[in-house]
Amino acid sequence: MFRNVRFYRFDSGWPKTEEESTLALESAAFEPCGPFTQRSSGWMPVISDAGEALTRRVNGAELLKLRSQSRVLPPSAINEELELRIEEYRNRMQEAPSPREKRRLKAEVRDELMPKALLKSDRIFGYVDLKDNLIAIDAAQTSVAERFMRRLGAAVTLSNVRPLQFQRPVNELLNSIFLGNGPKQFSLGRECRMQDAADAGSRVRWSNFDLSDTSIRNHVAEGMRLTHLGIVYDNVMNCVIDEDGVISKFRFVGMDDDPSDERDPIARMDAEFALVSGTLRMMIADLKKSLGGFT
Repeated sequence: MFRNVRFYRFDSGWPKTEEESTLALESAAFEPCGPFTQRSSGWMPVISDAGEALTRRVNGAELLKLRSQSRVLPPSAINEELELRIEEYRNRMQEAPSPREKRRLKAEVRDELMPKALLKSDRIFGYVDLKDNLIAIDAAQTSVAERFMRRLGAAVTLSNVRPLQFQRPVNELLNSIFLGNGPKQFSLGRECRMQDAADAGSRVRWSNFDLSDTSIRNHVAEGMRLTHLGIVYDNVMNCVIDEDGVISKFRFVGMDDDPSDERDPIARMDAEFALVSGTLRMMIADLKKSLGGFT
């Protein structure tokens, strides 16, 4: 369900019941791209087998799913057709088109090709932690998380929304874990990335290594900055945390998808969501304690 996690905070404004939040999200529900629409984003039912509800509230957290659909129109296809139109213009007018005419021809080509372009969709899970007023989004890129938040803002008015930040830098905790001095819930994984403090283009990465090796630790002692660190949280979850607190490669220890799982799809998703949201809630609480609270 979640591979990456970016967190946001808000002060208030989330609907009190699952029915109220579904009603609010319906104002920004997904609609397919029209013939001349390049992208459309909106909320869709979290579980197709659970009716038309746009949210699913489990264990104090509310699950959401954003669908984004776009038309695939490569610039090369536009340019190829544009070259033909320019050549036709030259033959007809006995002169090269002006820059203004080229822009007009390009817009004409785009409008003609757009309805014929193929459609593709991506779906982004997110959830709202009702206890701590946190929003978690499964997004590897900032732009994807921002799209999620824009559509959420179009449906629900939340006060003072901002990326999750702590009183002290996350990098401070990463260094402690890396050097073996971190809280007991956080143990060292087998992946890290560093950046030279004097040269932003100088980076080094270790993957599937014993990070307690002195030759690796010496890089931090010699001035390199730890930007990403693989950790094991409470012996139940593996992930990589970066210096901004973004989580990637999220995975539970010893748990793989079981194709023979015959549970009802709704019960299976509820169980997975409860595990994910509950574990992340505990980890955020430990991060908050270790880093002096939220800002």
